Amino acid sequence: MAKNTSLYFRIVEGRNLPAKDVSGTSDPYCIVKVDNEVVARTATVWKNLNPFWGEEYTLHLPMGFHSLSFHVMDEDTIGHDDVIGKITLTKEAIGAQAKGLDCWLNLTKVDPDEEVQGEIHLGLELLKDTEKISLRCQVIEARDLAPRDISGTSDPFTRVIFNNHSAETSIIKKTRFPHWGETLELELDPEELREEGTVTVQVWDWDMVGKNDFLGKVEIPFACLHKTPQLEGWFRLLPLGNNEVDAGGKLGALRLKVRLVEDQILPSMYYQPLIDLLVESVISPTEVEDSSALTMLEEVTTVESRQDMAMTLVKIYLGQGLVVPFLDYLNTREVNHTTDPNTLFRSNSLASKAMEQFMKAVGMLYLHEVLKPIINRIFDEKKYIELDPCKIDLNRTRRISFKGAVSEAEVRDSSVEMLQSYLTSIIESIVSSVDQCPPVMRVAFKQLHKRVEEQFTEPENEDVKYLAISGFFFLRFFAPAILTPKLFQLRDQHADTRTSRTLLLLAKALQSVGNLGLQLGHGKEQWMAPLHPIILRSVASVKDFLDKLIDIDHDTASEVPQRAVFMASVTVKEGFLHKHKAEGPQLLSRFAFKKRYFWLTSETLSYAKTPDWQVRSSIPIQCVCAVERVDENAFQQQNVMQVITQDNDGQLHTTYIQCKNVNELNQWLSAIRKVSIYNERMLPSFHPGVHRSGKWTCCLQADRAVAGCSRTHSAVTLGDWSDPLDPDVETQTIYKQLLQGKDKLRNKYLEMPDDDETACNKEKKTNVDVHPDGAECTVQQMKPCQGIAARLLVVIEDLEQAHATFQRREKEDVTSVIMNP
Repeated sequence: MAKNTSLYFRIVEGRNLPAKDVSGTSDPYCIVKVDNEVVARTATVWKNLNPFWGEEYTLHLPMGFHSLSFHVMDEDTIGHDDVIGKITLTKEAIGAQAKGLDCWLNLTKVDPDEEVQGEIHLGLELLKDTEKISLRCQVIEARDLAPRDISGTSDPFTRVIFNNHSAETSIIKKTRFPHWGETLELELDPEELREEGTVTVQVWDWDMVGKNDFLGKVEIPFACLHKTPQLEGWFRLLPLGNNEVDAGGKLGALRLKVRLVEDQILPSMYYQPLIDLLVESVISPTEVEDSSALTMLEEVTTVESRQDMAMTLVKIYLGQGLVVPFLDYLNTREVNHTTDPNTLFRSNSLASKAMEQFMKAVGMLYLHEVLKPIINRIFDEKKYIELDPCKIDLNRTRRISFKGAVSEAEVRDSSVEMLQSYLTSIIESIVSSVDQCPPVMRVAFKQLHKRVEEQFTEPENEDVKYLAISGFFFLRFFAPAILTPKLFQLRDQHADTRTSRTLLLLAKALQSVGNLGLQLGHGKEQWMAPLHPIILRSVASVKDFLDKLIDIDHDTASEVPQRAVFMASVTVKEGFLHKHKAEGPQLLSRFAFKKRYFWLTSETLSYAKTPDWQVRSSIPIQCVCAVERVDENAFQQQNVMQVITQDNDGQLHTTYIQCKNVNELNQWLSAIRKVSIYNERMLPSFHPGVHRSGKWTCCLQADRAVAGCSRTHSAVTLGDWSDPLDPDVETQTIYKQLLQGKDKLRNKYLEMPDDDETACNKEKKTNVDVHPDGAECTVQQMKPCQGIAARLLVVIEDLEQAHATFQRREKEDVTSVIMNP
C-alpha cells in the first residue's frame, strides 16, 4: 500500500504590513518553504501594505514533510531584500484541521536559531565495565545543513552534551554535507546512570569573527540508552526551542488557506469495482432521470469540495477514455432539469464545475497559444486606459501626450482606441483558432450543443445553444485568463495597477462577447458603451466560430488520446534556459552557461540555439534517473538544476541548467519529474554540488563516482493541469467522499418507505452483486436506484475493510521489526 501526501496552500492576501522603504510603503512578496526548501515565490506587489496575491499551489510529497513556512519579504532594487516576518505551520497543526486552515495569521519575527534543516547520522552507545562508565557517540556525517555563510555553505562542527560533560568534533570547512567519522566519549559517574537526563547533540557553524551560528540539535532521552544500549540512525535536526513570539500584529498578517491530504493508496484491483460503477453510469444509463453511482456521488458532495470532485472525476474519465460521455451525461441532466434558459449552467453544479475543470485539463496549451501574444503585448505597452469618468486620473496621463495637459475626453478617446485594438486582436485570435482547439473539447461542445438544441426548441430560444457553449468558452475560460494571467501561467508576475485595469476592462468586454451582446445597455456601467459596437459586430463571427468548432466527427476525437498533453508529439514545456557548457577549461563558471531553447516532451528533453534552429541535441527521458536542484555555491549562481542520466553502460552523465527564477526552476523540475516518474533506474541519492578541483563542492569527497550525499526528490512535484493521470489516487479521493456520505445514502435509498417514489422508479428488478472474492449476493425485488445504492455501499464497505486490513498488517510489521531488530 503506497502513501500519498498532497499539500494545498493558497496565499490570499496580507494586511497592515510594516513600511520598509523610505516612501512609507513596501514591495512585498512571499517565499514558501517546505522543510526549509523553497517551493514557491509569489509575485511582488509594488508599493502596497495590504497586498493581494491570490496564488495557489498543490505540492505532492510522497515522503511526507515536517513544516510549512511563509516568509514575507520586501523586494529592494539595490541590496538585499528585507525580511518582514514569517508564519510556520507544522504538519500536525495542518492535519488537525479536517477541512484545512482558512484564516488570518499574524507574522512573527524570523529567528536564525529556528531556521534549521537537515539530518545527522549518529551512533550512541552506553558502555559499562568494571573500570569506567562512558557514553560513546559516533558522529558519522550530516546532510542538507542550513547555509550560514555568504558563500552558501557552513563550517560545521558537532558538540555532544550530557549533564556537565561535553565534547566536540573537528570543524569541517565550507560544506553543508560534512563527513566527520569521529567517536566522542563522555566519562560518567555511576550515580549519573540513575538520572533521567537528556543527551543533546548540537551542530554549529564555526565563525572566526563573532559568535558561532546554530545549525540544529537532536535530543535523546538518557532512558532510551538503558533500554537499547546501542542506537544508530539518521536524526532530524530540531530548532533551538525558542518560542516564536506573536508580535501582536505589529508585523502584519497573512490570510492563508492550507489543506493537507494524506492517503494510503491500495493496489489497483481494490478500486476496480468503484471504477466499474462510475463507468457504468455513463456508458449504459437506463434513463437520464434515473439515479446512478455518479448522481449519488453528487448528492454527498459538499459545495466546498465540488471543484475538487469535478477535477478528480474528469481525470478518472480521461483515463478511461470516457470523458465525453461523462460530460454528456452530466450536461444532459443539467439541461433537462432547467426550465429557464437564462439560468442554464449558472449554478456551481457538478456539471458546471466538470466542464470548467475539463477545459483546464485538456485546453491550457491551446489557451496559451491563443492568448499569450496579446497578453504579452498588453503587459509590454503598459498603456493608461480608463473609461469610467469617476476613475480617470489626469495626473497619470502625462506619458500619452507631450503637449501639456490632457482632457478627460482625450483620455477617454485614447482608451477606447486602445481597448478596441486589444479586443479586436483577442476576438480575431479566438475565432480563427478552430483547428488549434483540442478535438476532444470540440466533441464535448458538440454534444452540449445537441442537448441544449433538443431541450429548447422554441424560436425565441434560438441563441441558447450558442450561449451554453460560449458561457463556458468565453466566461469561464478565456475571460478569467485575461483577468488574471498569472494564475493561468500566462505571465510570471501579476499585472501592475495600470495593466490590471486594462485587463479588467477587456475581461468585461469579452464576457459581453460571450453573452452575444444580449445584456448590453442594461447594466450600471454605461461608460462601457463605446465598446458596444465592436462587441455587437463580433456576434456573427463568434456564432460562425462556434458552428465551425462543433463541426467535427466523433471518430476524429477518438483517434487522439484524450490526455494529449503527454503525447510524444506534444511539447509539455518549452522556453529559453541556460545550459552549462562542460567542455574544456572555464575561466569563470558563470560564463560556462549558454542560452539555449529547450523543449520537453514525454520522450525527450531537447535544446538548440534558437527555437528555429534545425539541429537539436536531445536527452532521452527514459534515461533520466534524477532531476534535482544544485547548491548556489557550486557555480555561484542561483536557480540551477541538474538532469542526471544513465547510459546503457551504467555511466552517469549530468546536464546543468539555469532558470531565471525559483518558480521557473520548480516548474521545470516538476515537469521533467512527471514525464520520467515511471522510469525504472531512479537514483536514491545525488550530489547537490559539482565535482571541481578534484572534489565534490557539497560533501568534499574526492571520488567522482562516490554515492550522492543527499536524498533525491523524484516524486516531489507541483500539482497543475498537466499532472499525469493516477487512477488509484483519483479513485481513493472519490472513495473518501463516498465514505463520508455512506450513512446518507443508506438512509435515503435503503431505509425509505415503500411508497417513496421521489428518488426511484416504480419498476422492480433483481440485482446481482459480485464481490471481489467472487461471491454473489442477490438483492430481490429492489427498485433500480436501490440496487445501485446497495452495490455502491458494498463497494464502499469493501474498500473500508481493505484499508483496515492493510493498516493492521503495517502495524504488525512495525511491531515485528521492533521486537526482532
